[in-house]
Amino acid sequence: MTGTVQVVHQLRRRVRVVVPALKGEAERLCLLEILLRKHAAIREVRVVPALASLAVRFDPKAMPAETLLRLIDTVAGNVARAPKQAPPPATCDEGEVGEVSVAVEGMTCASCAALIQMSLSRDPMVRSASVNYATATATVTGSLDRPALEARIGALGYQARPMDTLSQRRMIVERERQHVKDAKRRALAACLLSLPVMVIGMAMPRSRLWHVVEFALATPVVLGAGRPFFTRAAKLARNRTANMDTLIALGAGSAYGHSVASMLAGRHHLYFEAAAGIVSFVLLGRWLEERAKGKAGDAIRRLLDLQPPTAIVVRDEIEVVVPVDDLAVGDILVVRPGERVPVDGGVVSGRTTLDESMVTGESMPVVKGPGDAVIGGCINGAGSFRMRATAVGQDTVLAGIVRMVDHAQAAKLPVQRMADRVSSVFVPGVVAVAGVTFATWLAGGARFSTALGNAVSVLLIACPCALGLATPTAIMAATGQAARRGIYIRNGEALETAATLTVLVFDKTGTVTEGRPVVSHFAAQPGFDPDTVLALVGAAEAGSEHHLGRSVVDYARSRGIEPQAADDFSAEIGRGIRARVGGHAVLVGSASFLAAEGVAVQVPALAGQTPVLAAIDGKFAALFGVSDRPRPTSAAAIARLHDLGVRTVMATGDVEDAARAIAAEVGIPEVVAQASPARKQEIVARLRAAGEVVGMIGDGINDAPALAAADVGFAIGTGTDVAIEAAPVTLVGGDIAKVAEMIELSRKTMRIIRQNLVWAMGYNTIAIPGAALGELSPMVASSAMALSSVSVVTNSLRLQKDR
Repeated sequence: MTGTVQVVHQLRRRVRVVVPALKGEAERLCLLEILLRKHAAIREVRVVPALASLAVRFDPKAMPAETLLRLIDTVAGNVARAPKQAPPPATCDEGEVGEVSVAVEGMTCASCAALIQMSLSRDPMVRSASVNYATATATVTGSLDRPALEARIGALGYQARPMDTLSQRRMIVERERQHVKDAKRRALAACLLSLPVMVIGMAMPRSRLWHVVEFALATPVVLGAGRPFFTRAAKLARNRTANMDTLIALGAGSAYGHSVASMLAGRHHLYFEAAAGIVSFVLLGRWLEERAKGKAGDAIRRLLDLQPPTAIVVRDEIEVVVPVDDLAVGDILVVRPGERVPVDGGVVSGRTTLDESMVTGESMPVVKGPGDAVIGGCINGAGSFRMRATAVGQDTVLAGIVRMVDHAQAAKLPVQRMADRVSSVFVPGVVAVAGVTFATWLAGGARFSTALGNAVSVLLIACPCALGLATPTAIMAATGQAARRGIYIRNGEALETAATLTVLVFDKTGTVTEGRPVVSHFAAQPGFDPDTVLALVGAAEAGSEHHLGRSVVDYARSRGIEPQAADDFSAEIGRGIRARVGGHAVLVGSASFLAAEGVAVQVPALAGQTPVLAAIDGKFAALFGVSDRPRPTSAAAIARLHDLGVRTVMATGDVEDAARAIAAEVGIPEVVAQASPARKQEIVARLRAAGEVVGMIGDGINDAPALAAADVGFAIGTGTDVAIEAAPVTLVGGDIAKVAEMIELSRKTMRIIRQNLVWAMGYNTIAIPGAALGELSPMVASSAMALSSVSVVTNSLRLQKDR
């Protein structure tokens, strides 16, 4: 070992190490975790950035502990020495700074979200705050803990609830469904009572009896169904703030109060129908809006429904049904035919088939037997089996997917910042305009009732809900549609940027190709026994995580040679590996790597194959020719990208001949061969410096620096790799055709967002002067306001239509 890592604790199946060079380096530790997880023998990796600690659970039969420690030492050293791209983002482990997310109940419009966000941002304990009305979530980065955050949101008149586990998230979804039902009931009751009030009001009766009837019908609407408006407005007033509820309370309250006073004074100009109509139309609009928002959030609901609420656990040989949140790592679970796998784990006994399409994108069932990994949420076939839980709660693949979709849907795009700024100052501005309207009409000689009606119309028509919903509803619909297609987006910025991509840089192995290279040529040099060479090289490569290394090990095993443990294993990412096996010095890698080590080599031409060279004790010993087939969808995917106007480049560590053969087969015109991870990063940086908007597609191992440097990184994800947040976008199943789908969806999303913003801003620009000039009655204003929000959400829902 080189001393990069320090062994803290070692058991037969678990090792804990510390990497002093990476203390506090959350971003690099995340990369180290990704690299280690790629090895088949490693079952689980847990990282504590503050301590630079890694706990690794592994299979000692597939990899001895000594080999694992050498692998960790080598990979950790490479990560620590890699050039740093940017300071890592603040995490919970950096001092007392952390990120806390909660669901927020009680928000009724975009100005509610703007109010909460502005209030939280002013707190000295908050570094940044983001509140999303469409997803009803608040995310805060700072030293504020969850109870304090909930208290601050509660002080503003809203309810904050935890959303850490899938069960808590499911409860929130159920509350949202109940909220929609309550909104429907409240709206319909208000409309039924308001209808006769409007009919009576239009007749303008002079009889006091009819006035009393209007009062009796309007009062339960305004003070009953509309009571939440006044309650929230009063809480906000105590905090010296205001939102759309304030406008509605002022509008409906003014009309109702004026009518009651006029009725008691014996006057005939009453506005009971306006007060009741305002509340009814707003409630009706919000019900329709909530129902439409619910459809936009279908992606999260479908994901949450994948995890069963209970599981069958074996305790003292007795099968017990327990809530899934009560499960712990190591529990033995029973999964019966047709049931969903409750959590991630490994099969202990029994054989079956699983539908893993939710994470792999493959519709064909996968056969599972003892020792095979299973993923929570997948549907069991006809067999029954027992499994041991290896990940529960927030550590499961499904929880990781939900987090990705949650973060993407709650993200705010740069295009939304202007709308947020407008919404944050809108309510005070509208109140001022309404006051000026009232005073101007009075000064012009209008009756008090006319001036009041026009001021109320201004208050109602100016709701910024449509403006606040324009972007987040489109993001929700788009990320939900992407998830159904096997594209998991971690942040909204990636969704926006993908629309403008001009260049895509592809890795080759495992990206354009299937990632299952096989040795198609092997020749030992004169003086070397082929079986001896295979035994030594296989042992050296047994500790490697590289595709080519695994193909050499598989080839040795196919020849009946089981690789033994190697000593002093080390690797140079993208070049080769060094090891000592049975007293022999073994080098395996590219021709340039061996030449740099002083080994004279002569490489014959291998048409369309990647040469892998081996040296033993400083002498060229063998040549392997490794070939990998392109994915069946690669050529069509590249052609589709070209049709979209996107330029394609292949940057690979492979040799020139093999790289160009694959590139020609799939239609990529530009190739950069023998590119190290640093070289790939340089290619991305050079393209960006030239003004290109660059996307990088790779498998998240050697491509990690380039993925981080690109405007949008696309990680190829298969199986449990879906939960690894290696890039802003993860493509399930490794189908690069999904990149073109992502670009098309991104362009359509941005087009719909622009349409929404133009409609919302244009609507308010035209409507407010119209209301101030007396062209809109309060009832018409409230119904038009509700219609504007519903139209924006409906337009966003077009993104959910399948191709």
